[in-house]
Amino acid sequence: MAAATTGRIEAIEALTRKSLWLASWMVHHANHIRPNVDGVKVGGHQASSASMATLLSTLYFGVLRPEDRVAVKPHASPVFHAIQYLMGRQSQQKLIDFRAFGGAQSYPSRTKDTDDVDFSTGSVGLGVAFSAFASLIQDYVRAKDWARSDIAEGRMIALAGDAELDEGNIYECLLEGWKHGLRNCWWIIDYNRQSLDGVVREGLYDRIEAVFRSFGWTVVTLKYGALQRAAFAEPGGEKLKAFIDACPNDVYSALMFRGGAAWRERLSDEIGDQGAVSALLARRSDDELAALMGNLGGHCVESLLEQFEAAGSDDPTVFIAYTVKGWGTPLAGHKDNHAGQMTSAQIEQLRQAHGVRQGHEWERFEGLEKAGALERFLDAVPFNTRSSRRLTSPAVPTIGPQFIGEGATSTQAAFGKILDAIARTDSELAKRIVTTSPDVTVSTNLGAWVNRRNLFAPAEKADTFQKEAIPSTQKWRFTPDGQHMELGIAEMNLFLMLGAAGLSHSLFGERLLPIGTLYDPFIARGLDALNYACYQDARFLLVATPSGVSLAGEGGAHQSIASPLIGMAQDGLASFEPAFADELSIIMDWAFDYMQRSGDARPDLADWPRDVTGGSVYLRLSTRNIDQVPRKVNNVLTNGIIGGAYWLKPPTPECDTIIAYQGVLASEAIEAAARLGGDRRNIAILAITSADRLNAGWQATQRSRLHGDQPIPSHIETLLRQAPASAGIVTAIDAHPATLSWLGSVLGHRTVALGVEHFGQTGTVHDLYRHFGIDAASIVRAAKSLNNSNL
Repeated sequence: MAAATTGRIEAIEALTRKSLWLASWMVHHANHIRPNVDGVKVGGHQASSASMATLLSTLYFGVLRPEDRVAVKPHASPVFHAIQYLMGRQSQQKLIDFRAFGGAQSYPSRTKDTDDVDFSTGSVGLGVAFSAFASLIQDYVRAKDWARSDIAEGRMIALAGDAELDEGNIYECLLEGWKHGLRNCWWIIDYNRQSLDGVVREGLYDRIEAVFRSFGWTVVTLKYGALQRAAFAEPGGEKLKAFIDACPNDVYSALMFRGGAAWRERLSDEIGDQGAVSALLARRSDDELAALMGNLGGHCVESLLEQFEAAGSDDPTVFIAYTVKGWGTPLAGHKDNHAGQMTSAQIEQLRQAHGVRQGHEWERFEGLEKAGALERFLDAVPFNTRSSRRLTSPAVPTIGPQFIGEGATSTQAAFGKILDAIARTDSELAKRIVTTSPDVTVSTNLGAWVNRRNLFAPAEKADTFQKEAIPSTQKWRFTPDGQHMELGIAEMNLFLMLGAAGLSHSLFGERLLPIGTLYDPFIARGLDALNYACYQDARFLLVATPSGVSLAGEGGAHQSIASPLIGMAQDGLASFEPAFADELSIIMDWAFDYMQRSGDARPDLADWPRDVTGGSVYLRLSTRNIDQVPRKVNNVLTNGIIGGAYWLKPPTPECDTIIAYQGVLASEAIEAAARLGGDRRNIAILAITSADRLNAGWQATQRSRLHGDQPIPSHIETLLRQAPASAGIVTAIDAHPATLSWLGSVLGHRTVALGVEHFGQTGTVHDLYRHFGIDAASIVRAAKSLNNSNL
């Protein structure tokens, strides 16, 4: 081995030890030294960090390049923060405040941490799958003639625990990656054979290997470290190797915890023969024997460097790295070590082993020799050569609302026509839009867009049906210039794809405007991944249709109830439910701008805080045709639509009833107002386009008042103050009534909330609206009950 290589290995080994100590001390300090004022568990994962210490250190200090992107195993957050601290990308105070307010996060976070986090992670396998979709988006961007040429192609890397592979979204992702020719993706499995509640099943490795090979991945097994391989070459070494291969997971873990003497006893009983094997054991002290048995592939810098650097192909590759949970600490191998923490005596034992003096626990090179050489080594680490790896891309100019004309239509059909109108332009906006959908491209009205802009594939592929002269309205041509990413039916994949595309400006230096469509009821199917994408501050437009019970013939399985409440509650997502095509045109134009905002300030008490920094947008659309309102669009109407509501029929001083609707029930609201009012002027209609933005603005104003400020009244307060306090409000929505029922709390108006609270059934729209009490007759009854009430 060359001296330079030896020196590099020694430096990474030293930094691995330091990372392990800092990670262990970080958790111990947070739980046992820092005052716990509320008595609630702080937590942390010393053992899970320990099993990843060598893997992460070898990657960051030896293998990664600035263009590579990494999703760190969430429970290895402490060792990740320690590595960032050693490279000067994390402050000491953040480590001291680990899991405290403003400190380093429990799990790596793009938006909450100040160190160099590429992808947020937080269990359930989402970070693992996200890396694959990031790789697909990298290929998409690099295939375009407008892509930057100064950005090197990177590897998308995920580090996962073996128990994390129980998550179903990982296997949905594998199938999607296979279909799209996934490249430049590494998954590194921390195969420590322990999970939260126990030891993993025997034979798991065989199942993992078979799954990955079946999807075309290269499988690299990192089972033995350099010490073990050297021992195998000694006389009797073949028997030692056979023992390691045959040893059950739980036995191996237990012996790791018990230490060198236990290893010697078990090995002597099972393979010792008073000959070559006995001599092999006798040549090693108990401590050396324990080190040998713990020298699995995932803990050996030499072995990891060798295999990582040998993986020169761009084929997707999974490294199955055998490790010991709690490696290098007194917790190594114990079955309770997942949430377990070292005692004061155990942390003291670790301190002494690492040569760390009392009062010097946080110092970067405490206990290490050749601090100056290590400092120089860190300065030369390839990954550490760029000050910031967060890229930027200029905002894409919007082109104004695309109005599609008058006549009865549905918002779903209007969406398709608006997108087709954009596709006809040669605008930069049209070029940067990328659409995707889980197997419902045509039925969510993306067909016209795809016909004009084609499907994406790295290589040209003709439409077979067109080639065979078979009549079809769809022209499915695959090309590198295509702007639609075809997905299978899994909604988790949709949101992971949207999340990756929505971070393209930061990851790959080129802005995309992703649009994803799905059936509204199935938002819940991908809710984990939607929340995850928003938590990363990814930017996309989510179009969900059909919605509510209005798709009456499909029955309860395809009808949605709670999705508007999801839109209201989801941070980072502005939700709208327009009724008319002109509203949708205005909202979509606004959304393309909103998705690109990136202001630094985020005033907590602003009328709508995200208006400063932007976010993603969710449109809840319907398949039901309704008559459009002939009108001219002006600034007042536009501001009302974006603000969340406007008066379709303003109140008068004599107004006694306000009908407030959202979405497709515009027809029922208008009909009910006509039945109630006739030529009288005592009925008002409030058109709500976004309960989300109305509620958020109202809540922000209330918080401001609680702080003693005198804010401008919120949009909904301004609207409702135009009506008499004695007026009653009937709210109506094809969704859960709680979406709008809060309106009565704004100024104290008496309110009856109509909506859908139970699974629907098949029938006509009239049948279902009448059944759930959201038809015009029901709105009339509710209004009369308010006017006859003594409340």
